[in-house]
Amino acid sequence: MTQRPFRILGIQQIAIGGASRDPLRRLWVDMLGLRLAGEFRSERENVEEDIAVLGEGPHQVEVDLMQPIDPARSPRVDQPALNHVGLWVDDLPVAVAWLQAQGVRMAPGGIRKGASGHDITFLHPKASEEFPIAGAGVLIELVQAPPDVIAALGGGTTPA
Repeated sequence: MTQRPFRILGIQQIAIGGASRDPLRRLWVDMLGLRLAGEFRSERENVEEDIAVLGEGPHQVEVDLMQPIDPARSPRVDQPALNHVGLWVDDLPVAVAWLQAQGVRMAPGGIRKGASGHDITFLHPKASEEFPIAGAGVLIELVQAPPDVIAALGGGTTPA
């Protein structure tokens, strides 16, 4: 394996789904004290979400509280309830190219703007014959870290 030409810097978000956002908001915002920072809706992705946050600045982590717009349509953002984990990466295009070259299966859609305005892409939760490495059942989002996050979390050198 060649040296990894990018760094994973930290957790950007966790995304949790339910049939309704109301019980999620009651737990994460009302009971645990996370702050609501916004909302997101996408007909294409069949999702309505509250964006709750923990921490500040480059150390802030989103907890996306999601429900499907139409429970009869796919994707079902509430199945599984822990929908995905988002990771900050210092160079998304380089990471995607290197991961694919190593046999990692990427989800359809390529690199695109995410709900928070950052470029994102996903590692597929299931491997295939062509791409034998995947998320082992977990959807993993890679999120291009902005310069302030790279400066705050990116110390050290690129890992081997």
